[in-house]
Amino acid sequence: MFRRVAAFTVIAFAAIVFALQPSAFAQSKNQSHGQPGQFDFYVLALSWSPTFCDAQRASHRAPDQQCGSRPYAFVVHGLWPQYEHGYPSYCQVPAPRLDHAAVSSALELMPSPHLVFHEWDRHGTCSGMTAQDYFESVRKARAAVQIPADYVALPAARTVSPDAIEDAFAKANPGLSRSAIAVVCDSKRLREVRVCLGKDFTFHDCPEVARATCKRDSIVMPPVRGRVPPTTRLCNRIKPALTMAVTSAGKRPGVSRIAARFSQWML
Repeated sequence: MFRRVAAFTVIAFAAIVFALQPSAFAQSKNQSHGQPGQFDFYVLALSWSPTFCDAQRASHRAPDQQCGSRPYAFVVHGLWPQYEHGYPSYCQVPAPRLDHAAVSSALELMPSPHLVFHEWDRHGTCSGMTAQDYFESVRKARAAVQIPADYVALPAARTVSPDAIEDAFAKANPGLSRSAIAVVCDSKRLREVRVCLGKDFTFHDCPEVARATCKRDSIVMPPVRGRVPPTTRLCNRIKPALTMAVTSAGKRPGVSRIAARFSQWML
């Protein structure tokens, strides 16, 4: 009997102590993982929007902003600071808040307010930059990667191999090797393409990231919703010249910003 009472007392005391402490979730949420600005390269994650929206519909969740009437193909999922092995995340908790201007600017590239906030909290805070400078870096990174013309306006579903997608990106982007790209899939569909970039936004080999590429023989690219405007195809054709303008702009941020913004117009 005495042993039962003692055991009960210990359990009750432990429960009281646990209740008075922050939860394990709250503790992990408030930990800082990595030092802002201390990283080796970036991963630019380009999400295939039709797959994301198909998954949203299947889960019966509230529709995301990017799943409306406007047709989206590849959209920016995020720009992620990386180590050669692993990556930092949530480097400032709580993260500096985003103002309306920063969110509005980011929505030109990442068509979901929820995604903008999430990417800033998890990855942007590890860049060591202000929000304005981080999203400007996202813009420059996106301008550095040319989307293959066949994937800009996809009117019908297409079955392709992960190797074919990597080859198409390598062909559209001189200097991009298979060691600097990963194709990510779910059980049957393309989810996203990840491209590794140095801090100067040139292509950067990243074997650890590339090894995570989809191992399936073939995957499906769901079609782009709605009718893709001709201006989208026009922008894709002139984008290499705009990318050169961004690169050559060097330390002239005004010129770089204008060129990068125009290169994203209607994409």
